Amino acid sequence: MLLADLPLALTGGDATLVIGIAAAAAVMTFVLVKFLDHLRRRDAERDSQEIVARAEREVENRRKEAELELKEAALQQKAEGEKELRKLRRELHERERMLDRRQDTLEKQADQLQKQEKIVEGTQRKLTERIQDADKRKDELSKLVDLQRQTLHELSGLSREEATSRLLELLETQLRRESGALVMKYEKQAAETCDQKAREVLLTSLQRYAAAHTAETTTSTIDIPNDEMKGRIIGREGRNIRAFEKATGVDVIIDDTPGVVIVSGFDMIRREIARISLDKLIADGRIHPSRIEEIVTATQREMDRHIQKLGTEACQEVDVHGLHERIIHLLGRLRFRTSYSQNVLRHSIEVAFVAGMLADEMGLDGALARRCGLLHDIGKAADHEAEGGHPKIGADLLKRYSESNDVIRAAADHHENLRVDRPYTAIVAAADACSASRPGARRETLERYVKRMEELESIAGSFSGVEQAFAIQAGRELRVIVSSKDTSDESAAKVCRDIVKAFEERLTYPGEIKVTVLRETRHTEMAR
Repeated sequence: MLLADLPLALTGGDATLVIGIAAAAAVMTFVLVKFLDHLRRRDAERDSQEIVARAEREVENRRKEAELELKEAALQQKAEGEKELRKLRRELHERERMLDRRQDTLEKQADQLQKQEKIVEGTQRKLTERIQDADKRKDELSKLVDLQRQTLHELSGLSREEATSRLLELLETQLRRESGALVMKYEKQAAETCDQKAREVLLTSLQRYAAAHTAETTTSTIDIPNDEMKGRIIGREGRNIRAFEKATGVDVIIDDTPGVVIVSGFDMIRREIARISLDKLIADGRIHPSRIEEIVTATQREMDRHIQKLGTEACQEVDVHGLHERIIHLLGRLRFRTSYSQNVLRHSIEVAFVAGMLADEMGLDGALARRCGLLHDIGKAADHEAEGGHPKIGADLLKRYSESNDVIRAAADHHENLRVDRPYTAIVAAADACSASRPGARRETLERYVKRMEELESIAGSFSGVEQAFAIQAGRELRVIVSSKDTSDESAAKVCRDIVKAFEERLTYPGEIKVTVLRETRHTEMAR
């Protein structure tokens, strides 16, 4: 029922009661609202008081913190000031000590100067006294000389001019004798110089005109299917032939001779690697720089195995066993080495057989003699890697690989220092002489030729930045490959000049030597 309809429903006293209740409710509501307002105001006042108190406490705390910070800053500044003061005091003390030391030093120097002045004064006095004594002695000596001269004139009955003439005659006679001795000495030196020059001229002439023998021992001929292959070997702008010569260290000669390419080089191993590599390239047909490097590298590995096989076969041929692998490899290298045009491996095998027979005839150990004979020239396989003659190098190698003392002494002394207590050394020396004395076994010109080639390469290889050096054209040209990382174009030119100067100072050679320095920069990337 709605309130608007209430008066209609209620009548009389009931209406009055309702009105009174409503009025009471309104009063109570008003009172309750006032009470609630009072409570809210009291709570608000209490909250504001608390906020003010908290703000005052915070302000007080901030004030105290600020005071503490100010005190700390003041203390820190005071400490820094004291630190600076202490530092200044230390510096002042140091300067005072330095000044004191300098003053002490100056005082000591002053004392030393005074002492030296006194010493100099004493020395001057002594020198003055000595000069006076020397003047007195000089006068006395002059008087004595005059007296002796008068006495000699009286005793000899000669005047001064006559004595002078006799003395000059005596000196002239002595000078004649001495000049004659000098003339004989210089004549002897001139004769020795003439003999040496004559030998050099003869050897130079023999070397320059021994064309057939040099071509036989320093070149290899390779057959090609057609002359078109020559163009492929040369490559575009000569890049193939340059890459091949750089990788192998030989000189490739392509001339008008049909069906033939010539490989030239004094190192037989290097030349054989080049010959085999070129045969493979011609058979394969793919000739370009990267393929050339691949084939040459593979051929070098094959050559190492072939050299090891040759050394093993030589040991089996002379029945020598138990050698170190390195010694066997060096024996195989002797197959590609000549001494006076004699193949060193065949010469060593021959010496081993002869030495074994001599030892058997003498009642000694034939197996040991064969071992000594086979290894007596082992140093020639490594003489370009170490200093000294091949006997010393061979002895050092054999000692390093634990060979017996008889074998070591045979390698070291088979050319000299023969002793009775070393029978195997004498046997090897005799067998070596027998092998070398066969007609045509040796030619001196080839040995000198090979030594000169090796010397050219070793001198060039001693310079900084040089990676490889190859002597070609029978020693008339040297190609030097320098590192592109360690050298620039300017330093490469300087290396070329330094090598030429070293040749002119250290070597004697006919004609001219052309030195070519190559510097190549490579850039390689992988596409993935």
